[in-house]
Amino acid sequence: MQTIQYDLTDGIATLTFDEPGSPVNTMCEQWQKDLTEATAQVVKDKDTIKGIVLASAKTTFFAGADLKGTMRLQPSDAPRVFAEIEQTKKNFRTLETLGKPVVSCLNGTALGGGWEVALVGHYRVAVDSPKIQFGLPEITLGLIPGASGITKMTRLLGLMGAQPYILESKLFNPREALELGLVHELVPDAAALRAAALAWIAKHDGTPTPAHHPWDDKAYKMPGGTPANPKIAGMLSVAPAVLKQKTRGLYPAPEYALAAMVEGAQVDFDTALRIESRYLAKLIVSPVAKNMINTFFFNMNAIKSGQSRPKDVPRYKPQKVGLLGAGMMGAGIAYAQASRGVPTVLKDVSLDKAEHGKAYSQKITQPRVDKGRMSPHDQQALLGRITPTDKAADLQGCDLIIEAVFEQRELKARVTQEAEPMLAPGGFFASNTSTLPISGLAGASKRPDKFIGIHFFSPVDKMKLVEIIRGQQTDDETVARAFDYVQAIGKIPIVVNDSRGFYTSRTFGTFVMEGAAMLGEGIPAAVVENAGIQAGMPVGPLAVLDETALSLSVHVLDQTRADYHAEGKTYIATPGELLVERMVKEFDRNGRAAEGGFYDYPTGRKKTLWPELKKLFEKPGVAWDMQDLKDRLLFRQAVETARCLSEGVLTTVHDANIGSIFGIGFPAYTGGAMQFIYGMGVDAFIARADQLAARYGAGFALGDAVKAAIRQHEPRW
Repeated sequence: MQTIQYDLTDGIATLTFDEPGSPVNTMCEQWQKDLTEATAQVVKDKDTIKGIVLASAKTTFFAGADLKGTMRLQPSDAPRVFAEIEQTKKNFRTLETLGKPVVSCLNGTALGGGWEVALVGHYRVAVDSPKIQFGLPEITLGLIPGASGITKMTRLLGLMGAQPYILESKLFNPREALELGLVHELVPDAAALRAAALAWIAKHDGTPTPAHHPWDDKAYKMPGGTPANPKIAGMLSVAPAVLKQKTRGLYPAPEYALAAMVEGAQVDFDTALRIESRYLAKLIVSPVAKNMINTFFFNMNAIKSGQSRPKDVPRYKPQKVGLLGAGMMGAGIAYAQASRGVPTVLKDVSLDKAEHGKAYSQKITQPRVDKGRMSPHDQQALLGRITPTDKAADLQGCDLIIEAVFEQRELKARVTQEAEPMLAPGGFFASNTSTLPISGLAGASKRPDKFIGIHFFSPVDKMKLVEIIRGQQTDDETVARAFDYVQAIGKIPIVVNDSRGFYTSRTFGTFVMEGAAMLGEGIPAAVVENAGIQAGMPVGPLAVLDETALSLSVHVLDQTRADYHAEGKTYIATPGELLVERMVKEFDRNGRAAEGGFYDYPTGRKKTLWPELKKLFEKPGVAWDMQDLKDRLLFRQAVETARCLSEGVLTTVHDANIGSIFGIGFPAYTGGAMQFIYGMGVDAFIARADQLAARYGAGFALGDAVKAAIRQHEPRW
């Protein structure tokens, strides 16, 4: 055996998981074969075995499925996958029903398949550390727990009790596991695990009742009751509808998981396991699972491990950060920094405005204090890290200063020149612009090599993504330091090169303007909005335009025209941009903040579409196809993403995918804007884009260079 060490000493059979050449243990093909062999050896030695210990030679217990292997699966592999899952479960059941006490020694994290391996033990001992995580995160990867996780967790916690841990992928630490009854004993360190295991085996070896799981007891009853219980039946009758409202039918994993839970609760244990296997085998070969695994596991790990960060630059954490502008953005960044222990100077034109910006952190934390989730002491410590001021001199000694003022080049230049001299030696300056090219803004700096874009998204306390923009003169050290800073405040950094709108704003603009263009073609506004929702976007394009302010879009358009004019060029506005401009300049509809855009916002009531849209833009009898509308909204963003890759604005697929999902709400089931292309198949995507270009214009056209970039970056598994 290559991945499992088997040892039988003094009647204790120890199975130590140790996958060679890997930092973690996975359910790779070799492990599955080795488990079958190890199980056969246990059966052979059963007369001399007093107990069985499951242990790990890694720093973690077990990481779960072999996801690289999963990415290589084809739909035709489903029957083979089903057989393999069933064999693994057969091995688990053999160990569990041998009548010998089995103990899982959890020295570290056990997630997904790793937690399912841990559940083989009748008794589970864990190291008492808050850093260790247990649970079933499969839903977040488009999968379900299919190696007995659903069946066992449902029988341990009940249908209602298990839902957060299965359908919401809620993780838990060893102490929480103890309180839930999922772990039976905690020990101070890994060295104490084996002694605890042997002590429990000694108590249960040779007892009148052989060691067994609760569900193998004839007197077992499911906690809370089965679906036959009227209370449970009542809740389950609405559960699918609630789930459908969340998934919109685009994410099969939660639906499959709920089905496996409910169906499994109505049959015997072994039949429930088989139901679970069938759902997993069908799901694991699906495009949605591959898309989500690719992005939320492999792409996210690429970012976390710093693949977009320049190498050979020492790790960095700023000791003091200055913020220029205490509006919504500056106040949000101040909170993000202070909550992660970073001392912050928050400057605005008046002390009142700066104090108001600091009060935002009080507003965010107060509900947590009221509910007992944060102590008043911790709240005061957080607020104490924010120093409001109206004096530039208070920025003296900052390692990093970020300007977050209005999107106006002259204003940004003025505050840059005022604040930059206050930087500590070796410090750097950043702009939180969402559209203006960084290389142009760096013209106001005396050190353009130490000037960079750090683009936060609103609201900062909820949005995880931060887009780091390298200007033409920005050096590697500054990019690396910006990357480290973003990670230090708990955000997800992507790194892009300079361009108007960079990656996220530029691509986001194509989504909202395509929606506005549809309205201009005479398609009813409600249909446009529903197309966005049905495609999987968080909200429709017209609603998003209202939230971000139509007036801001027009300001950006005016700025773009002026910049083009200064370069001796003429900017040709898109049909969507022209419609938004009409909304602002002809009809004075500026967006939600102005209490009227594409929607009306009556006080105390739900927003409604502005009735005048029907009269102004809708064309009776205009033909529209819902699939075309959905495709237009997604393809337009994917085409723009591919163009960014072709032009070098983006340099990696993982930055594209993570940026599109966490920055602009591209549907997670697609795996992001580039994985949307690869998941569909490059040839099929190009053919459909060509169709859309022929019908709806050059926004969908893929030039030869863009097609080449798509093929060049296609992942190989």
